[in-house]
Amino acid sequence: MSTSKTVQQLQAEWITPENFRRYGQVIFASKDGKAYDTKDAQLNLQNGIPRFYIVRLQRQGRKFYKITRHMQCTQCLGSLSGKDWLIAVCPPDNNVDEPALEEIAVFRIPGNCFIKLEVGTWHAGPYFEHEFVDFYNLELSDTNVVDHFTHDFVKSHQLEFEMV
Repeated sequence: MSTSKTVQQLQAEWITPENFRRYGQVIFASKDGKAYDTKDAQLNLQNGIPRFYIVRLQRQGRKFYKITRHMQCTQCLGSLSGKDWLIAVCPPDNNVDEPALEEIAVFRIPGNCFIKLEVGTWHAGPYFEHEFVDFYNLELSDTNVVDHFTHDFVKSHQLEFEMV
């Protein structure tokens, strides 16, 4: 007996510091010489060697069924060349191993800022309409080896999401 999956559409909204607060921070440019404060990325990178790198991603459409989180560090992402992009997120709840379906949100991020994901924030993406986008990424050097927890909604709920 085969089971078919359902596709649930998620409406993307433009990111703001206020609407993204549950998931992390939005960081925009500041004037040179500004003193460090809470508008700067509040990083948690003490559990290993920080890794700052640029990764080139190819367009993958706007559907996803897997969502990931990192429990040992924050993660910062931003696009180069001013290209906008999308990310799906679900707030961290470090007491459960599955993201809350009703709390998944999608944000459109302009190319003039970056995001910092809180420790444990579930995320899927980046997604975009460009052929490719170069992203800078700040995490730990072994994040994708020892701190990469993924939930598969097709396996758990026969569910796939589409960002609109």
